[in-house]
Amino acid sequence: MNFKQSLDNKILKYNLLDHSFYQAWSAGELPVEGLKCYAREYGAFITTIPKGWETLNDSETAEEETEHIEMWEDFADGLNTQISNAEIPEVKALIETAKTLFSQEESALGALYSFEAQQPETSKSKLAGLKEFYELPEKVELYFETHSHNEHEAEKLLHWISELPSESHQEVVDACEQMSSALWNALTGIHNAECV
Repeated sequence: MNFKQSLDNKILKYNLLDHSFYQAWSAGELPVEGLKCYAREYGAFITTIPKGWETLNDSETAEEETEHIEMWEDFADGLNTQISNAEIPEVKALIETAKTLFSQEESALGALYSFEAQQPETSKSKLAGLKEFYELPEKVELYFETHSHNEHEAEKLLHWISELPSESHQEVVDACEQMSSALWNALTGIHNAECV
């Protein structure tokens, strides 16, 4: 099994498109309060992403991700809320996991791959749900519109992973699994807080 397949298998265990929170969103069954909570809480995680790219010495992508935080702020603003410090335990745990994994090269590669490999499809699903079921200002769509196109971050990460010595691959795969699990658990926390 090659390292890409190993990474993708870890992600598949926690495929975010299968999560009840995103499924409710894409079906228009998620209450707007759930979207607001997501914008506030998950936004705190979104603000950590540039750090992962900085650890990889990719200042260009880090700068892009910083600009994307502003798009997330527009998403929150369109819901009459704003990014705040996470209060839900599972989201706090996601942020701590991200900070830890984003601090070292190998773990940053695995953690970012987990997020970036899923982002185009999850963004497409969320964008479609917003457009079809929610009467909200257009600015709530920009973040997801932008991320529904594959900008090839996952491919770039795979290329860098392939250049690591093979003994580092397990650390990358472990980080990918940790991030995948933390992302899934954060959605569960938000879902339980607002939808159950």
